[in-house]
Amino acid sequence: MSDNVSYIPVDMLHSFMKDVYIGLGAPEEEADVSADILIASDLRGITSHGVQRLKMYFNRMRNGQHKTKTIFEIVKDKDAIAVIDGNHGNGHYISFKAMQLAIDKAKKYGLGMVAVRNSTHYGIAGYYSLMAIEKGCIGITGTNARPSVAPTFGVEGMLGTNPLTFGFPTDEAFPFVLDCATSIIQRGKVEVYAREDKPLPEGVIVDKLTGESRTDSKGVLLDLVLKQAALLPLGGIGEKLSGHKGYGYSTVVEILSAALQKGKFLKDLTGLDKKEEKTHFYLGHFFIAIDIEHFIDLDSFKNVSGNICRALRNSEKAPNEERIYTAGEKEYEAEQRIREQGVSLNKSIQDDLVEMRDELALFQYHFTFEKEIKKCKLKNTNDNK
Repeated sequence: MSDNVSYIPVDMLHSFMKDVYIGLGAPEEEADVSADILIASDLRGITSHGVQRLKMYFNRMRNGQHKTKTIFEIVKDKDAIAVIDGNHGNGHYISFKAMQLAIDKAKKYGLGMVAVRNSTHYGIAGYYSLMAIEKGCIGITGTNARPSVAPTFGVEGMLGTNPLTFGFPTDEAFPFVLDCATSIIQRGKVEVYAREDKPLPEGVIVDKLTGESRTDSKGVLLDLVLKQAALLPLGGIGEKLSGHKGYGYSTVVEILSAALQKGKFLKDLTGLDKKEEKTHFYLGHFFIAIDIEHFIDLDSFKNVSGNICRALRNSEKAPNEERIYTAGEKEYEAEQRIREQGVSLNKSIQDDLVEMRDELALFQYHFTFEKEIKKCKLKNTNDNK
């Protein structure tokens, strides 16, 4: 283990993040939902959207790009659909409420769909699919984002990483949850590489001037902001490996995140105005819940979906490969491990947490927080002997 990595108990980290939101002026319910969505990402091993993003939200709430108190406005509500205006509030809370509404509609009509405009970054998309699964529904969601992904044959960041996420209940210990961007890599993952001072894989970033791949994570992170580099859609550069398919799916998400709710899109989502000064992000999302019992009894659905997953995992493996996985399996196993060992924090994230703690005078964490870092470090060192 690196000396720069520490492990923090899950409950402590959840409480700390909740108190950061409250310290910034968020109501307790919003703070609790936000902390729950952030910790869910860390628990599932999706470090790009967990606690490492807290400082980003902190800064945006400080500078007014995210409002600390959300006004959840229902613009249209008719039968199985609704349109929501988030009024630039907390994207986590807006999305939590929107998926709850979609689920309620699905229970009544068989299907519910909610479109959202004027929101902010909503975190781990899979969380909202899991909400639907818990209520016996199929959960589907997507969101647009800051432009950073180049269209096929282009080098300019136009689309967001635009995840398209599906979740299905199964009869196994874990559901099938496909939660991934329509780009090869997300900006958050680039942040992870940069924080750890590691090079990016080949073929995930295109340089604007040369049209070639780049791997320098810190330089790429800067040049994404300066519009001198762009992420690539699933499939990569050109059409040889079907980059046009990732590009097409990303465009689907962009349309569903903007056109149904009369929201903004593409270059209007930069978080900067015409004078290059910080402004709101105007993000859009969509949430779909499908009540399974309107089609078939839930146990039958779970059995079929489970059988499909088991058949895939039990199929013939490639040479030297030990396992075949289905979506959601690795995340389930990660959660069992992380609940036991705690959430890993590198030195950069530790510094961010200490900075927020001190700025908000969260003195209840001043001693305990340091003690837990030290205790977890000691535990991990002993475990490795």
